[in-house]
Amino acid sequence: MDSTRQQKIGRQIQKDLGEIIQRTPGVTAGALVTITRVNVTSDLSLARINMSVFGGPGKEEVLKIMKEHKAELRYELGQRIRNQVRIIPELQFFIDDSLDIIERIDDLLKQ
Repeated sequence: MDSTRQQKIGRQIQKDLGEIIQRTPGVTAGALVTITRVNVTSDLSLARINMSVFGGPGKEEVLKIMKEHKAELRYELGQRIRNQVRIIPELQFFIDDSLDIIERIDDLLKQ
């Protein structure tokens, strides 16, 4: 169970990283990327970022590009949240496939 501090930092990272991704050209490879959830470890040193991807070259390709740009995304994030945390968390990106699962369940129920 996450503490209140972890939840606040997670929401802040979600908001700021979403804005950074929208403003940074080339990071999303033309796809629409949405940050769906951010889980922060108890020591605030690691942020696990779940994102959903619509359009573009494909989910795996966008994930690869995001991992390549991880250092510059972390730097930009650090510029925004440096007054709220001592250590800027490391970023780990994951594809959130919950929408695909919901769509598949809906298709199965319609059959």
